[in-house]
Parts: sequence; C-alpha cells; structure tokens
Amino acid sequence: MTQARPFDPNIPVLTELFSDKGEAQADPAAQPSAQEPLLADWSEPEWALLERRLSERILQQIQGRVDFVLEQRLRDSMEQVLQHAVAGLTAELRTGLQDAIESIVVRAVAQELSHLQSHK
Repeated sequence: MTQARPFDPNIPVLTELFSDKGEAQADPAAQPSAQEPLLADWSEPEWALLERRLSERILQQIQGRVDFVLEQRLRDSMEQVLQHAVAGLTAELRTGLQDAIESIVVRAVAQELSHLQSHK
C-alpha cells in the first residue's frame, strides 16, 4: 500500500483554482511577489542575459537532436553503400573465380589430351 504524501500548503487545491460558477480564478502563485521584479522593470543587461541563456538552451536542445538525426541518417546511408559495395565485390570475385577455374580446366584438359596423344 502506498503511503499518503504530506499536505503541501504551496500546492493549490481545486477549490482555490475554480469558483463555484466553474470559472478559473487567478492563480495566487502566478502573482508576482514584492521580491520578484516585473518583466517591465528589467534592465537592458537583464534582457540580454535572458536572451543569451534562452539561445544557448535552445541551441543545445537542437544540436542534440540534429546530432541524433545526422548519425541515424549517416548510419542508414553507410549501410546502403556498404551493401552495394559488397554486392559489387561479390559479383567481381565470382566472375574472376569462374574465369580462373575455366582457364585451369581448359589448360588441364589440353595437357591431358596432349599427354594422351603423345602416348599413341
């Protein structure tokens, strides 16, 4: 059995979020406190810092996804290229081996016929 979690007074309950009429009430946690500056009160360096941090975070997330997709596509492409190369190499080896065996058989038959004719 799971134990009940202790009540956290910082988490609003449904009756605090919705009125009896079904309308959403303003979230008291969303109200800025006197300690938190309003966005309109931010200075230019604070905006620049926020912009830089957001840019860095977004770039990191995008780069991680790009790396994954690039690696997957490269792996798929390499697989196709290697399969094609192996198929081509196999065909060349088969043809070369067939030509070599044919040449050996022709030479062996010619030698045997020559040997048989010389014994007559």
